Amino acid sequence: MKFDLDMDNVSKQINESKAKRVLIQLPEGMKMYAGEIVDHLSKNTKAEIITSGNSNWGGCDIALDEANNLKVDLLVHFGHAQFIKADFPILYVEIKDNTDLTELLEKSLNSINNYKKIGLVSSIQHMHKIEDVKKYYENEGKDVSIPNKKGFAAYDGHVVGCEYNSLKLIDKEVDCFIVLGNQFHSLGAALSVNKPVILIDTYNMEIVEMEKLKEKVIKQRAIAINKIKEAKNIGIIIGTKPGQRFGTYETIKKKLEAIGKNITILTMDEVTQDKLTNFYNIQGFIELACPRIAIEDYGKYDKPIITYRESLVVLNEMKWEDLLEKGFL
Repeated sequence: MKFDLDMDNVSKQINESKAKRVLIQLPEGMKMYAGEIVDHLSKNTKAEIITSGNSNWGGCDIALDEANNLKVDLLVHFGHAQFIKADFPILYVEIKDNTDLTELLEKSLNSINNYKKIGLVSSIQHMHKIEDVKKYYENEGKDVSIPNKKGFAAYDGHVVGCEYNSLKLIDKEVDCFIVLGNQFHSLGAALSVNKPVILIDTYNMEIVEMEKLKEKVIKQRAIAINKIKEAKNIGIIIGTKPGQRFGTYETIKKKLEAIGKNITILTMDEVTQDKLTNFYNIQGFIELACPRIAIEDYGKYDKPIITYRESLVVLNEMKWEDLLEKGFL
């Protein structure tokens, strides 16, 4: 396993908590290791270990309902930093990816050859290497800035999928951004700032310049927004996951009704095409859960879905040009 889960420390903290029943949450890419993790915890703690089989898309996706229904004493959430505060005992295990970055850093020099000032950020799995990466680029003659934490970021230089306010702090001071991680975080960064974004993809072992994908997604967002403008019957989706709530439906509902839209309020824990299909009379949706649902999964839905921020364009409270300038996230 290339990941460091610090299982001895996890076992120690479970024992110190005196938990008798524990629910563990694993991100999708870690579920293949569930057997090893459960085996280790079962041998090194006195707790009964239960594994959640439901999706886990981030630190926002905490299995509080499962934990309460199963009457567990502790929820162990692997793979993400703390995102929300909850009135329930949660142990966050920040997985470290030990991939050797040497070859990737060397490859990346071609992509940043024309840039002097670099903004450097990372997903949680690579935060333990961000200072080493900073020194590498500085030794190559670059001026490197790691932004202070802001919003949902847990550390300086840390990025999460739903907002990139820390990058915006230094947007005007750098020539480009480098993201350590995967396409999810680098695309989010590209849609949030108006500087080139380069991904150091530690999963596919490649360097990716995000501009082409950004342009493709922006075209998709324009199409979706225009379709919602034309729609008569609109569904507003309220996310029920505790960390996935953006915007208030009451205000949007009133404003949309004022311009002649028929509104249906829906709640969903997870938005899928199968669930949306049943609402055949609704022509499009505004989702107030994770903004990446509308953006990332555009091709999965046969009806347009837009985010809270994009709904402001529909309501003429924000110009399309301002959305491009301020960012989609």
